[in-house]
Amino acid sequence: MKLLVTSTTRWKNSSRVFRALLLSLFFILGSLLALDTIFPPPLPEAHGFARVVADRHGKPLRFFADNRGVWRYPITQDEVSPRFIEALLTYEDRHFYQHPGINPLALVRAAGQYLRNGQVVSGGSTLTMQVARLLDPHHRTLTGKTKQMLRALQLEWHFSKREILDLYLNLAPYGGNIEGVEAASRLYLRKSAADLTHAEAALLAVLPQAPSRLRPDRHPHRAQKARDKVLTRLQTYGVWSKDEVERAQLENVYAERLEFPQNAPHLSRRLVETITDKEVIHTTIDGNIQRGLEDYLRDHMESYPHKTSAAVVVLENSDLSVRAYLGASHFCDGRRYGYVDMGRAIRSPGSTLKPFLYGLAIDGDLIHSASLLSDAPRIYGDYRPENFHRGFSGPVSAAAALQRSLNVPAVQLLEHYGPGRFSATLENAGLSLQFPSGGKPNLAMILGGVGTRLDQLTGIYAALARGGLAAAPRYLPETPLRERHLMSPEAAWITFEMLASNRSGSRRWRNLVRQTKADIAWKTGTSYGYRDAWAIGVTPGYTVGVWVGRPDGTPLPGYYGSISATPLLNAVIAALPGNKQQRLARPESIAKTEICWPLGGQKSLTQAEHCHQERHAWLIHGRAPRTLPPKSEPLHAAQTYRFFINQQGLRVKPSCMDSSAEKRSIVLWPKELESWLPANQTRAQQIPRTAPECNAPTATSGTPLKIVGAGNGNQYRPTGNNAPLPRLNLSAIGGQGKRYWFVNGELKGETLGTQNLELSPQNGQHQIAVLDESGNVDRIEIYVGIND
Repeated sequence: MKLLVTSTTRWKNSSRVFRALLLSLFFILGSLLALDTIFPPPLPEAHGFARVVADRHGKPLRFFADNRGVWRYPITQDEVSPRFIEALLTYEDRHFYQHPGINPLALVRAAGQYLRNGQVVSGGSTLTMQVARLLDPHHRTLTGKTKQMLRALQLEWHFSKREILDLYLNLAPYGGNIEGVEAASRLYLRKSAADLTHAEAALLAVLPQAPSRLRPDRHPHRAQKARDKVLTRLQTYGVWSKDEVERAQLENVYAERLEFPQNAPHLSRRLVETITDKEVIHTTIDGNIQRGLEDYLRDHMESYPHKTSAAVVVLENSDLSVRAYLGASHFCDGRRYGYVDMGRAIRSPGSTLKPFLYGLAIDGDLIHSASLLSDAPRIYGDYRPENFHRGFSGPVSAAAALQRSLNVPAVQLLEHYGPGRFSATLENAGLSLQFPSGGKPNLAMILGGVGTRLDQLTGIYAALARGGLAAAPRYLPETPLRERHLMSPEAAWITFEMLASNRSGSRRWRNLVRQTKADIAWKTGTSYGYRDAWAIGVTPGYTVGVWVGRPDGTPLPGYYGSISATPLLNAVIAALPGNKQQRLARPESIAKTEICWPLGGQKSLTQAEHCHQERHAWLIHGRAPRTLPPKSEPLHAAQTYRFFINQQGLRVKPSCMDSSAEKRSIVLWPKELESWLPANQTRAQQIPRTAPECNAPTATSGTPLKIVGAGNGNQYRPTGNNAPLPRLNLSAIGGQGKRYWFVNGELKGETLGTQNLELSPQNGQHQIAVLDESGNVDRIEIYVGIND
């Protein structure tokens, strides 16, 4: 009985002890859970973490520090060389995957070594404890160490070993304000942590132990000694072979001077501000191209006047990915407004919209590549277009008008195509057009009377090499390619060919074409007042857009497209890889065919006597549109004029002719081109006089317009060595209505009837032209001064 009581008492005591232990355990766990809730792991905030904009190969273009000024390049374990992981774990924490966050044996060993030696011989911290200290720094006291161990247990409770290792890879200190192995590898070694050698992996594994004292760019000998210690341990534990370690020890520690890249700064800043959910933003930029062009552009622009900047956009035609983006020539240089991103600034495009008008007009069967256009004075209500070059050229082909960027033929073509239709087509293809306040599409837009952006303009120029398909430039690999139809593949190829066959370029441009043996189409543009200079180049592989000017909009006299922007374009195209011997395939539906001026039809379908001049044209399916008439004056057009003549060769009408009258037909040129034609092709010479007894209808009206007061080819000299240049008093006879006077293509005045116009031309060659209200034109060429 006594034994039974004793057993019962013992059972009760054991039960009480068990309950007490269980309650204590619950209390401890509850306390830990409460502490975990009250003091969660202090993880880096995603929105405050350092960020990087990288090129297509992962190389950093620009680092953006976090809110503490720390630079990082976020990375995961899978993106780091296995050599580094081996070196790190072997040297820092060989039992990382076995312990729960703290290693009691390592702590006991470290404490014993400290007691025996009076100093720290080896640390007892695990990798998890190091992460805990990086996340929640503490003082080197017993309380601080306890806190660190609790944090380590907390991390192991919440995260996997892989996640903890990733935290270390991104938070480990590497000197100064650099954290993380990828940032250290990029900045010290100029390479990714994925490509580390054995020696480099050992170096980066040991640097966090004393990041300032072991910085390889400042203390290479200390860093090498520490690295070799790691290598020795890796050999001792059999992680790396003796041969691998010996080869690694032969490498001298060397690090580049610490520099944070500032490439594509405008684009990088824009992407960081618009993309907030990524720590590393991978772009389509080719860092090698970008860096090379930035260096070249900075040096090139040093010779330009103050306040001048430049922008360059390089697109790869296959997928419209942006390979280089330079928003300014001197980033952060206030004297050149380097903070302004001119790649996206709204500027007047000058003549750079003309190729699209010609291509769309070809698509609309308005013209072919050799269509006759009129480069002669014209008045469109209150609008008087002028050519950028000196004077007017008279009859020109569509190809020549585009290559020489003649303004008057482009306005003539836009009048037929329609400004609203043209604007809508460009907008639909992705080119935003900004008109002056309250403005709408008009004839002036083809000469730059509208605003647009370099990046978008370059994007639709790429359509000339992409079968007429335009798209917005792609800055990110994941951005889908959204193509939009601009023109047919045939019209795109012909437009490209017209630009590529331009022979009026500089010697440097001709040398570039000869050296690359490639098809290169190019177009320049200059806005009114020399405010913007443009040059756009298209090859089968790339499209390059260049802008030069002053971001504040002030003029840059004398600096126009072919002078200031084209040299840059040449240099960029020459520097691009894979550009040599590229040819743009011609669609099978296009063939070169002989056509006839002035009617514009195929030679094979034109009577021999009606073919005044032969030209070669690229035709689509053999279609040859007739020469465009003046939209409001069809009688001035190129036309076949039919009439009857009597036996005396005089013109008669059917009501007064006899049976001997013969039917004749001639071809007339557009009336505004009369003064450029050979005498035998003018209307006055081709159309016979009217028979006195017959008042026959005529294709001419009134007396021909004629300049009086100066003769074609005259030279006017000063009367003495110091005498002023002579003045001219000119008038016009014939024609009808008001007269408009042009000197070298620039409107100089208006007269009525036989009123005189006084001109004071400067020394040199001058073209003087007069236009009346009926579209009649006369012109002369004179020279003022002493002709050497």
